[in-house]
Amino acid sequence: MNPKALVRDPFSVIVTGVGGQGNVLASRLLGDMLAAKGYFVTIGETFGASQRGGSVMSHIRISSKSAWSPQIPRGKADVIVSLEPVEAVRVLREYGNPGVVLLSNTRPIYPVGVIRGELEYPSLDALREAVARILPGARFIDGTEQAIALGNAILTNIVMLGALNRLAVLPFEREDFRQAVGRRVASKQVPVNLMAFDKGYGLAG
Repeated sequence: MNPKALVRDPFSVIVTGVGGQGNVLASRLLGDMLAAKGYFVTIGETFGASQRGGSVMSHIRISSKSAWSPQIPRGKADVIVSLEPVEAVRVLREYGNPGVVLLSNTRPIYPVGVIRGELEYPSLDALREAVARILPGARFIDGTEQAIALGNAILTNIVMLGALNRLAVLPFEREDFRQAVGRRVASKQVPVNLMAFDKGYGLAG
């Protein structure tokens, strides 16, 4: 059961990934769901060469009282959702704290330097160990595998939203998602998005 109210006000969420993963859509859907419930929602994005697979990060501030600046102070995130594992580590170092909830996809997206052999990408085990030293309760799931099984890796962002729903840290339900995604995508795409959401919900169990 998801909470009926925010445990902290304002509540600060970061959704991060790299360009092309659907980070912005995931952030907008989350904002839509919470705004529809009467919350003040402010979203701000930063893009690092996103068209070339650079970092993309959305700051989402949620409040039942008033609108807040979209910029989350360092060390003050309540939830971090990462569509890419190295991005999870990077954001956790800057915005994490002992109480933050971290949910990360496990599938890497290699930057150009790694593909060319100029840089080394850390192993998933090394990434998990690095995160565990900071945050033992962090959750890692292979959302991309589920998205590919549904026919499109871009659905990873929706799988991650379903997993976030299962973690019960924000006041939204599956029906809220159905309504929000129906306003953002073509009607024929709604069923597969709901399946992706459900896949994510199951992964986080």
